[in-house]
Amino acid sequence: MSGRVMLTLIAAVAMLAAACNNAPPTGGPGPSAAAGGTLRIGFTSSQTGSLNKESKEQTQGLQLWANDVNGQGGIAVGDQRYQVQLVSYDDESVQDRVQQLYTRLITDDKVDFLISPYGSASAAASMVVTEQYGKTNLVVGAASYSIFQRGYRHVFQVYSPAGEYLTGALDLLRAQNPSANRIVLVNENEPFSTDVIKAARDYAEQQGFDIVLQEAYETGTADFAPLINKIAGENPDAILGGGHFADGSALARQLWEKQVKVGLVALLVAPGQPEFKDLGDAALGIVGPSQWEPQVTYSASAAEALGIPYTGPAVTQFTQRYQDTYGYEPGYIAAGGYATGVILERAISDAGSVDPTRVEAALAKTDMMSFFGRTKFDTQKDFGLEIGHNSVVLQWQRGSAGLVKQIVWPLAAATQSALYPKP
Repeated sequence: MSGRVMLTLIAAVAMLAAACNNAPPTGGPGPSAAAGGTLRIGFTSSQTGSLNKESKEQTQGLQLWANDVNGQGGIAVGDQRYQVQLVSYDDESVQDRVQQLYTRLITDDKVDFLISPYGSASAAASMVVTEQYGKTNLVVGAASYSIFQRGYRHVFQVYSPAGEYLTGALDLLRAQNPSANRIVLVNENEPFSTDVIKAARDYAEQQGFDIVLQEAYETGTADFAPLINKIAGENPDAILGGGHFADGSALARQLWEKQVKVGLVALLVAPGQPEFKDLGDAALGIVGPSQWEPQVTYSASAAEALGIPYTGPAVTQFTQRYQDTYGYEPGYIAAGGYATGVILERAISDAGSVDPTRVEAALAKTDMMSFFGRTKFDTQKDFGLEIGHNSVVLQWQRGSAGLVKQIVWPLAAATQSALYPKP
């Protein structure tokens, strides 16, 4: 099998995988129900390319869900159970290749359902194809708001939209230092980061902050020295922006190396990944938005209080299961991959069918909670936009065993007080 193309056939090995990694926590009737067949779920991932780090996490989460489902005999539909088979290819983080491969998944591989690749630009490319063929696309790893303003009718977003990503950091800043005013916005020049920064700027101006510098940098930028010189010259109270893991990590490291003094640094994507702590002191005090953290308290009782169903494993069960399987604690991208499977599984159960039209109708009516949080989709203004899920703000702080992530905003969800100003 080539390094560029991977066909993941989970159904044949899932029982062994589940046995080796302890019993899966998803519940439901055992594998004694009648075999119903196989559900083929297609997606692409960046095994190579600029988004390979994030894409790997998302794929691992999704694969763990498939292993768990198959380990319990498959997805229950009435008195039948369907095994899950994941079919995926390497899109190399190239949008044209994404479209070629999603066409292949639909026309050649005949997959039943599709899941988007990681990244808003790549997800948008997949959405063009799935809409053309009328195929259901669960869009995970993509928070751009603009891609849900195109009138599509077969897409369902798992993440909360990009507009919320940095507003929490601005609220945190105002709470920590009411006199803070000077804001720098810097971002990767791509759809997701651009959407986030536009929303952050609008919100900052509404809250009376002064935007003293706004600048975009190209994808793949590794040397931020010229930009950091501009930032330092503005003497900001806060720096907000970034893009993805590679650029965000490089920016954080170089800000620390140049000893830029600033009260708050909030970056997209990178702080949410476990490997961010490898930056050492450069990571200390950095905050970032997160779709999910292991400390969240979503539960069956919380769902009951809202009058909605809870589906899938508990937060602690998923976290331990992932850690046992992959050897480290999951971040929100991995959790999003697993949660996407849970959401699809719930819709199939609600539909009482694997017919895509009926499953899609069930998705449109979904209002549920999982370990990932609430899931509900807009079916009026921007079809498929996530309107139920909420993000949190995390910060890297020192713990007894080194750097750890703590939730610092909103206060109702906080696991630790914020470090301010940034050490």
